[in-house]
Amino acid sequence: MQMYRREHYLAKLRPFYDDVGLIKVVTGIRRCGKSSLLCSVMDELRERGVAEGNICCINLDRREYQGVNTPEKLDAVIEHSLGKSASTRYLFIDEIQNVKGYEAIVNGWREEGDCSIFITGSNSYLLSGELATKLTGRYIELEMFTLSFSEYLGMREYLGLPQKPESQIFQEYLTYGGFPKALEYEDLDAKAMYIQDVIGQIFNKDIAARKVVRHRDTFQRVQDYLINNYAAPTNLSGIVDYLKHGEGVTVKRETLANYVRLLESAKVLYKCPRFDLRSRRSLRGGEKYYLADPGIRFARNTDTRMSYGPALENALYVHLRSKGYEVSVGIIGKLECDFIVRKRERYAYVQVSMSVQDPNVEEREFRPFTKLADGYPKYLFSLDPLPMQRDGVRHLNLMEFLRTDGDLDLS
Repeated sequence: MQMYRREHYLAKLRPFYDDVGLIKVVTGIRRCGKSSLLCSVMDELRERGVAEGNICCINLDRREYQGVNTPEKLDAVIEHSLGKSASTRYLFIDEIQNVKGYEAIVNGWREEGDCSIFITGSNSYLLSGELATKLTGRYIELEMFTLSFSEYLGMREYLGLPQKPESQIFQEYLTYGGFPKALEYEDLDAKAMYIQDVIGQIFNKDIAARKVVRHRDTFQRVQDYLINNYAAPTNLSGIVDYLKHGEGVTVKRETLANYVRLLESAKVLYKCPRFDLRSRRSLRGGEKYYLADPGIRFARNTDTRMSYGPALENALYVHLRSKGYEVSVGIIGKLECDFIVRKRERYAYVQVSMSVQDPNVEEREFRPFTKLADGYPKYLFSLDPLPMQRDGVRHLNLMEFLRTDGDLDLS
């Protein structure tokens, strides 16, 4: 059976299917769907008439490739699987970071001149070290995320899941997240167990396997703190004090900063820095962290009650990142704008609120916009059914925006 195709990412890759000069690198949190994306690309190549013998797929997480752990062994497997051909050959390597020193082999096959290469990896170590230095200008990176709400609805239909009111489905999405496999489990305990397993694999395969974490319990507490306080301003010194006085755990600030970087590298968290709108400079400290997927909080938190403010912010943040925007927290004097969104030197200002029907909330959300006079678009997202017309601000329903895979107009 053909798998659910994620058109958002396929559309970005298609122009490079036959490009033998650029390596296509797909990154993203573990289990976000990278392997399935490669399978979809291979299906499209077959539909175009590419011969099966010209397609080679090596999934280094699979049992038959567990022994492929050196560049020499990887090269031998590719040589055996990918025969000679007068036409373009297509090489797909999944979880490439399992082979230390793979860069020279991948580059060597690229130099063959007739091989279009696709590789995936679960973390940003993939683009560190030799790949970045040896292949500068010779690869493109496609960052993949878990299911967007639009994809979530599409995959529900694809799986034949029972129909429900869209508002109920949106609430489930905000609570349980968009790991594709998790959608297959209706039982909430099973869903939580699956996501817990994903997080465990991230630690064992993407963090501990590459960096020494001497105090696993302390790392776990730091991870849980950041997960439970997502979308809130973060201060490392404050976390150190909390762990010491609230948890009885002593950790150095440098160690804490290293733990946070590890979680970022494994793409569990995304850092949203602060950006001063007056000086047009990034600020240090007070940044926010957003979850790669809402299901991470669901699986790691015994309190299943959801705070809609952070959840809606998180959903919009990930959506905008998947669209290729740079996203920061906007600082205007003493006021804060939830997001300042940038792409190709164009900006937009964004506020997010569950509702602005309360006049006090309306005033609070519109106040930052009154301090902005540069003409860039201003957006207010809420769950209110009827838009509010005020001060040229574009008031949109967030659920509808995400359902339709909406985009911002920066013109």
